[in-house]
Amino acid sequence: MKSELKSFKRLLSPDYPECSERDHYDDEGHNRVREGLLKITLIILRKMNQTDLANTLQTKLMPVYQQKLKFRLQDKYQRISEGMSNHGDSTRLNEIYTELYITEGGSGEINNEHEVRQIETVSRRPETQETPINCNDIFKPSPGQDKPIRTVLTKGVAGIGKTVSVQKFILDWAEGKANQDVHCIFPLPFRELNLIQKNLSLVDLLNHLHTETKEFKSADYDDYKVMFIFDGLDECRLRLDFQNNRSLSDVTESASVDVLLTNLIKGNLLPSALLWITSRPAAANQIPPECVDQVTEVRGFNDPQKDEYFRKRINDQSLADRIVTHIRSSRSLFIMCHIPVFCWISATVLERMMGKAERAEIPKTLTQMFTHFLIFQTKLKTQKYDGKYEIDLNQARKTILSLGKLAFEQLEKGNLIFYEKDLKESGIDVREVSVYSGVCTQIFRQEFGLQLGKVYSFVHLSIQEFLAALFKLLSFTDQNTGLMKVFRSPVISLLKGEVDKAIQSENGHWDLFLRFLLGLSLESNQTLLQGLLRKTVSSSDINQETAEYIKQKIRENRSPEKSINLFHCLNELNDRSLEQEVQTYLSRTSYSRLSGVKLSAAQWSALVFVLLNSEEELDEFILRKYDRSEECLLRLLPVIKASRKAE
Repeated sequence: MKSELKSFKRLLSPDYPECSERDHYDDEGHNRVREGLLKITLIILRKMNQTDLANTLQTKLMPVYQQKLKFRLQDKYQRISEGMSNHGDSTRLNEIYTELYITEGGSGEINNEHEVRQIETVSRRPETQETPINCNDIFKPSPGQDKPIRTVLTKGVAGIGKTVSVQKFILDWAEGKANQDVHCIFPLPFRELNLIQKNLSLVDLLNHLHTETKEFKSADYDDYKVMFIFDGLDECRLRLDFQNNRSLSDVTESASVDVLLTNLIKGNLLPSALLWITSRPAAANQIPPECVDQVTEVRGFNDPQKDEYFRKRINDQSLADRIVTHIRSSRSLFIMCHIPVFCWISATVLERMMGKAERAEIPKTLTQMFTHFLIFQTKLKTQKYDGKYEIDLNQARKTILSLGKLAFEQLEKGNLIFYEKDLKESGIDVREVSVYSGVCTQIFRQEFGLQLGKVYSFVHLSIQEFLAALFKLLSFTDQNTGLMKVFRSPVISLLKGEVDKAIQSENGHWDLFLRFLLGLSLESNQTLLQGLLRKTVSSSDINQETAEYIKQKIRENRSPEKSINLFHCLNELNDRSLEQEVQTYLSRTSYSRLSGVKLSAAQWSALVFVLLNSEEELDEFILRKYDRSEECLLRLLPVIKASRKAE
């Protein structure tokens, strides 16, 4: 007994090395007794609330292969390629990582709105309404919360930083900086799980994906604290049939991946394991609420974090300051910078344009920013992979049309990830697209001994929508070249038809597509495309008629929320007449004498848009400043929702 106690004391000493070589050669019986005694010691230390000692003891006893897991994950996750996967220059994650704004709780409601609408709502939501939480603390119970947290569901729109949060969480653990009470973390992205067709046990699945586990014994999964991270629930192509899937509790019993996952999430398999699931909001309801202990929401960058990102990303600090000033001068750009991927797009474009003092107009709208981004990526591809400085316009047009066709057809189907057959159907040469790294990301996993195949996606949903809009315009001009020489009506019919389509969409999934299409209809943006459009299809008459049609729709539309995107569309067409009308009222009345002023439906909508897009914080909404009427209350509901408090 004294000898065993001395062994424990040595093991608990912080400067004592990992298990000595002699331990590996102890006879089997002695090892079993020793393991049993150590488990008892761990239980007692934890009951005594000696958490640090218990963690130290368990870490000292961790076999060598668990350290191998840490080393591999550290090597895999320490670098990041923004916007790209296997191509381009990568950077150390810790050098550019900017802390994301993550909140505890999150809404349990299913939100089917377009994600850009959600971003605009989030950007105005006062932070005082939310409980912020550090990413590394998501499994720690709140003060007064007795029940331990087993399963965390983290929601966030596309490109908001969910996967980067996962990467930083894993890296901090592998480097010994956080969550050291967890002994093994197993990342299991849905993109990879989708492609596993055969039945296998949980042990076999982990052996395939994480070779270090081949030395695990089945009992180790219960004895050690393990965590599974399922990133990208919205990309899941498995049924996840929680109602009808058979029950499974044995880690060595074979089943489909669908059955393994539902049993893990329900807690039938490895009830002691921790689970972290990330998802876009619309897909989060696939997990039954009773299976989730904690919901968090990645809100992207708050305003100070946006500034921090640009100053970390751009070495020249005076240039970074000028870029931040420019971004802040355009509300639509500044709101979109809640999304880290959009910050990357903006930094890519603005660093080049403002750094070289080019004479071209600095982008102020979303369409201008994305047009410059596409041009930059086309030039980069030509120089880097073709060794040329002049763009082959015919080849570039062919490639962009193919990518645009893929973007448009998959947008209609609601798909954000695609496979080789989808690319071939759109006339895309798989070898060609692999070097178009900034626009179309190839995510290819062929490690771990599994032939998982190739999965493709655009860098962000907004890139897909931009290319879809560009495809619509390019293919339209090809089909109607003869007609447009005589009539301008085909273009107007196209634009009006797309306005109607976006308004009729219940969830607003064509909002950003419409914004891009209208922006691309401007001659100034078509000129930027340097010959991709064989002929400009715009005129001031066409733009003016389209703007008047949108204003008519704003007057007819009783919902201020649905009108917000139409105002963004007017901005893309450089028409701010309705906003200016309302701004005139506001400057004349200083808000306090709006009472009694009769506003039209369009002016009410414009007032909502102006207030939501002002730089002032919506700290407190006071109805009497506007008009003490039921109509005013209902019309300004979006503003009230975005305010910290209301009277």
